[in-house]
Amino acid sequence: MQRSSGFTLIELMITVAIVSILVAVGLPSYQAHMIKAVRSQGQQFLLDLAQREEQYFLDARWYASGIAASSTAGMMTISVPDTVAAKYDAPVFTVPAQAAGVAPTFVIALPPKAGGTVTADGRLLINNLGQRWREVDNNDAYDSAKDCTWEKSTCTPTP
Repeated sequence: MQRSSGFTLIELMITVAIVSILVAVGLPSYQAHMIKAVRSQGQQFLLDLAQREEQYFLDARWYASGIAASSTAGMMTISVPDTVAAKYDAPVFTVPAQAAGVAPTFVIALPPKAGGTVTADGRLLINNLGQRWREVDNNDAYDSAKDCTWEKSTCTPTP
């Protein structure tokens, strides 16, 4: 009796099962790593914007109300990096109107693109006090009970 060479159906099924288990374990970890990398790019951009906002304040005695690709009154001249623009919408500046006796403030939000990889991660925000957080309730106010700080990469923002 001559034995034919090759794999039996059982051997193939065992191999497929092992590969499936490895993918099931590895894929969520990989996706979490990719979200963290995208979030990090957004955070770096926001830190750069906040630093430029403070420099603008020193020069103009008031915070800029947004960014522009070319020189525009009341705006910072900067473009959004391609890596950030691919995953996030344009940054949203909240700069209250100047009032006598009230210290100027700013909040910069970086909303994720709808349906993107970081949509459920919440908006990234930074303010003039140096507070940095993620939120999903869109109120632009830091709430330590609801919002996640940038440093807590494993938390899920709650509405």
